[in-house]
Amino acid sequence: MPFTLYPAVDIRGGRAVRLVQGRASDETVYDDDPVAVAREFAAEGAQWLHIVDLDAAFDGEPRNRRLIAAIVEATGVPVQASGGVRSMRDLDDSVAYGASRVVLGTMALEEPSFVAAAVAAHGDKVAVGLDADGTTLKARGWTAGSGDLFDALHRFTLMGVVRFVFTDISRDGMLSGPNLARLGEGADATSAHVTASGGVSSLDDLRALRRAHPRVDGAIVGKALYAGRFSLQ
Repeated sequence: MPFTLYPAVDIRGGRAVRLVQGRASDETVYDDDPVAVAREFAAEGAQWLHIVDLDAAFDGEPRNRRLIAAIVEATGVPVQASGGVRSMRDLDDSVAYGASRVVLGTMALEEPSFVAAAVAAHGDKVAVGLDADGTTLKARGWTAGSGDLFDALHRFTLMGVVRFVFTDISRDGMLSGPNLARLGEGADATSAHVTASGGVSSLDDLRALRRAHPRVDGAIVGKALYAGRFSLQ
């Protein structure tokens, strides 16, 4: 099965940034032009891009959709968009602006019935993001607890979700390696595909993820690329 790398471009205040464990106070600005960053990843051979609207994730206002549309137009690479989808209109707009897949986070956890409606409307363009501290899920930019990881995997699988994006918050932005054990447990709990996020620091980590579980078929990579640990080439 192909294993897909998703270079991450996190957008806040119109700039490409990285946070450590989701803390807005621990921000590093990597570039004032997220489109240029995305174009560089595409030139290096990216097959997908993972674009996060951090402004929307924190305050619910989708301020960066035009930037996401510009990234789609500039790169021609499929975009997986995440951050701040709080309504069906937000989801529809994200797809209309060019996202090939939209990751539902807070809305999925706080109003699970929305997921069923989203899947009915957009099918496999919908993924659910499960961001966990241990097995406790976090919502609203990782500022609020919102249920159990395994309960959510079971519930959303029954609703027809075909992809989960699993983030181990304790590893995010830490370059400390992925949590392979928890990832495997999560993949065991669903029949859907799983994209891993958090902790990737080396090519060895990517090799380990490829072997982690048959349903783990991709990884989001952020800080390791920006820090020059390896490149997409």
